[in-house]
Amino acid sequence: MSKVKYYYDPESLSYRKIERKKRTTFKYTFIFLLASALLGFMFVFIAGHYLESPKEKALKRELLYAQLQFDFLNKKMDEAETVLNNIADRDNNIYRVYFEANPIPDEQRKAGFGGLNRYKNLEGFDNSKLIIESNKRIDILQKQIVVQSKSLEEIAKLAEEKEKLLVAIPAIQPVSNEDLTRMASGYGMRSDPFTKARKMHWGMDFTAPRGTPIYASGDGIVVRADSGSSGYGRHIRIDHGYGYISLYAHLYKYNVKKNQKVKRGDLIGFVGSTGRSEAPHLHYEISKDGNRINPINFYYGSLTAEEFSKLLEHASMENQSLD
Repeated sequence: MSKVKYYYDPESLSYRKIERKKRTTFKYTFIFLLASALLGFMFVFIAGHYLESPKEKALKRELLYAQLQFDFLNKKMDEAETVLNNIADRDNNIYRVYFEANPIPDEQRKAGFGGLNRYKNLEGFDNSKLIIESNKRIDILQKQIVVQSKSLEEIAKLAEEKEKLLVAIPAIQPVSNEDLTRMASGYGMRSDPFTKARKMHWGMDFTAPRGTPIYASGDGIVVRADSGSSGYGRHIRIDHGYGYISLYAHLYKYNVKKNQKVKRGDLIGFVGSTGRSEAPHLHYEISKDGNRINPINFYYGSLTAEEFSKLLEHASMENQSLD
């Protein structure tokens, strides 16, 4: 119940009751309601902009955490790209050069993905651009890893083949220097000991006493150990693979047989003078892909620089061969 209010009337020298008109009451009521509405609106506006609800705070924390995770992911991708680029550089400029393989172009290593929009399902979000760019980088990194992985598999196979090649190539002198009397004749035009005519001498003659050990110059398989080839007498042929075959002629006797596997340095026979031979010696030949080549280029596995220089000097002399 509202309080009754009075005012003092100086004319009657008494207090009179204040009578409020209905219009005035309505006016004050309207002003009060309007002021209340305005205050309420301002409160809601201020609260919406400057005050956060628990749900909004939680969402804000989640967004901040997601941003930090994206930043961390991008740093990791930067590191991965740096490592992959270093590996790719070594792969192209060291490994593939050493094993005589063609380098992989950057266009192939870092190629993107064409065709349909593979990231369409990531569009329409607040951070769609960031999400799409991150996914693109991850996809390209995955592709680079696949390309590099296949390249390293190829290099591993080439390395294995290279290792086999290095032990297979006829790379040592077939007669030890301690047992060698002299290097009688080298590869090239020489005087025939029987006809005295100049003709091509296809190998190297190592003079040594009868029975001097002869060693396989590389890993391989004995494909011949017989005397069925004209002029060579008892001889051995070893197939080293990769197109290389070594021949050891005028032997006294064998220490291997056909189809036997041998390793570099294995004793395969003994010096003799069988076949078309003037004196005990080893006639040694190397052929590559069916073409006979100079054996002087294949002694890097057993001679010192000084020994090789002396051998080269004697081999280059145009003297008389022994077969």
